Amino acid sequence: MSHPTPPAAEPVLWKRYLAFLGPMIFSNILQAISGTVNNIYLGQMLGVSAMAAVSAFFPVLFFLIAFMIGLGSGAAVLIGQAWGARELGRVKAIAGTTLMAGLCAGLAVAVFGGGFAEMMLRGLGTPADILPGATAYARIMLIAAPGLFTFLLVTSMLRGVGDTKTPLMTLLISTAVGLLVTPALIRGWAGLPRMGVASGACAAVASYLIALGWLAWHLRRKHHALAPDAAFLKHLRIDRAILAKVLRIGLPTGLSMVTIAIAEIALLFLVNRYGSQATAAYGAVNQIVSYVQFPAISIAITASILGAHAIGAGRSHTLGQIARTGLLMNVVLTGSLVLLGYLFSRSVIGLFITDAAVVEKAQTLLHIMLWSSVIMGMSMVLSGLMRASGVVLVPTAISMLAIAGIEVPAAWFLSKAYGLNGIWAAYPVAFLAMLAMQTAYYRTVWRKMPIRRL
Repeated sequence: MSHPTPPAAEPVLWKRYLAFLGPMIFSNILQAISGTVNNIYLGQMLGVSAMAAVSAFFPVLFFLIAFMIGLGSGAAVLIGQAWGARELGRVKAIAGTTLMAGLCAGLAVAVFGGGFAEMMLRGLGTPADILPGATAYARIMLIAAPGLFTFLLVTSMLRGVGDTKTPLMTLLISTAVGLLVTPALIRGWAGLPRMGVASGACAAVASYLIALGWLAWHLRRKHHALAPDAAFLKHLRIDRAILAKVLRIGLPTGLSMVTIAIAEIALLFLVNRYGSQATAAYGAVNQIVSYVQFPAISIAITASILGAHAIGAGRSHTLGQIARTGLLMNVVLTGSLVLLGYLFSRSVIGLFITDAAVVEKAQTLLHIMLWSSVIMGMSMVLSGLMRASGVVLVPTAISMLAIAGIEVPAAWFLSKAYGLNGIWAAYPVAFLAMLAMQTAYYRTVWRKMPIRRL
């Protein structure tokens, strides 16, 4: 069936959308700032090779946390529906199961990932001149996986209950710690050891741990629904029935993220063939694009959570308006950031890179693909809303097809014809195909489906 929206609901929905979206956009920007600040310090204080070393590990880290993103996504949908139906006990049960599963996965990554860091980076063809630094950075991040995974899951589940302000405050603390600790470890302030490239990883670990400590204290003080109190801790176990539902929604999303990560690894392998300068340009472009794509991702998450709340509360008639609002906000907000990115690209890239030749290369690459972030965001709004109703397989398959079946082959073929520039041209090709397919499925199939609680 279709999902018409009564005109009277529109003003209320707009206010709810903006109230939910604002803190989330700032949260994701802060999350990007945390990584960006580290890279600025590394690039300015240690040089291009340090920036390249961190960039070499980025796709590997993304690959390892992909399932956590999926797990958090699945939990947020279930929590959102339970929250909309005012079932507090079920909210805690879903959160406890998800958190315990994430901790187990984090421990596995810490134990096995830390020992194979150098082997993974060698397999990616990481240039020999940056391999030691990349390995040192990677090993610390992998060993700290339990804390990182917990951080990702808790902030995602808080959004499931409609709380976007607490994750924002948590990320403010995390970012502030990173601003202080990274240069302190690079320069050896206050008698601290000079950690070189690993300074960024150590600072990231410290920022996550301190922020999580504050978060636990804050949630308990506020008697929050997800506070780690006695009522919540008794749910900190794996309920197989709940985990199965979380995985049914989250696993396809995780697989989609894994596909994206594998594609990034494949693209990095192609980029590495052009030398460490190209790798450094790749890292700088990724940092800038993240500032545009994170708001687009935030809009899609907002659509998904508001959709889950609506379904849980029996207001499925508002789903169509939620979709239209998300699409419009993506065009306006993401489009504005894209425009700023084009206007100030050279200045922003100069924050990360001091080599003029690398700055020029990175600017060219950014100009080729930045505009397609708007297209990506529109596609994610549609898939996010469909995921809120439990429909995940086809939207996920579409995303995986666009990335693995279109982006990677296009990057390979275009690189043969246009060199490094051709690799970046594959992004808009893939995003355009993804939006066309998601739109077709949304309009011709999903809108005719019955909407039920999971």
